[in-house]
Amino acid sequence: MPEEKPWWILVGGMRRLGGALAEDLAQDHALVLTGSQDAEADWLKGLASRTSLRTFRWNAMDPELGSQMMADLAGLKSTGIRLAGAVIVAGAFPEQPFGSWTLEELQNTWCVNLSFPLLCAQAVAPLLADGSCLQFLLDTSIHRPFLKRLPYSASKSGLASVVPGLAKLLAPRLRVVGHAIGTALPDGGSDPEWLASRSLLRRNGSPEDVARSLRFAGASPYLTGEIINLDGGRDWS
Repeated sequence: MPEEKPWWILVGGMRRLGGALAEDLAQDHALVLTGSQDAEADWLKGLASRTSLRTFRWNAMDPELGSQMMADLAGLKSTGIRLAGAVIVAGAFPEQPFGSWTLEELQNTWCVNLSFPLLCAQAVAPLLADGSCLQFLLDTSIHRPFLKRLPYSASKSGLASVVPGLAKLLAPRLRVVGHAIGTALPDGGSDPEWLASRSLLRRNGSPEDVARSLRFAGASPYLTGEIINLDGGRDWS
């Protein structure tokens, strides 16, 4: 019989980068995917044809989020699924220039990019098998803040500061690693060539690059508390 694939949960694994990571990781992982909205049915059907799959609706703005997460995870546990890894992908990337800030918009940015990942980590950690790795997707902006997206950069920096703290809290049972990624999926309004020119390697990253880093951290039992820079050398350019 073929060896059963290990189960990983990807929080925010149904859209853009999260969906692309799910496509790549499905080669050698069974997946639990969460999203604030239902993913496209045909895409989910195709993914389910290649690996074992579960999906949950987790919305960062839902006042019932805590109870929803606990009920969903209890359901997983009742079916005998034990998570071998967790990746917190979820986040929003709003342009918020200085002078345009409002309390409501700032609170929304903190909620999606900081509070929500922390709540997810707290909920998922008890279900992770011993020796597993809890991983956060961060951003190269923790080193060089985006001036038009300072609230976003600040929230990612806050999340980065939590990585070594959680590593201490969860050790020795679990490991915690962050990934400060550069451009992996340029959005429609960006200039990919200009973005590529800002890195030493003169290219943008890809979901495959990110998935490779996630696999490395997941398979490295002596790695914890660290943030891996995955930006093509942008931090040194």
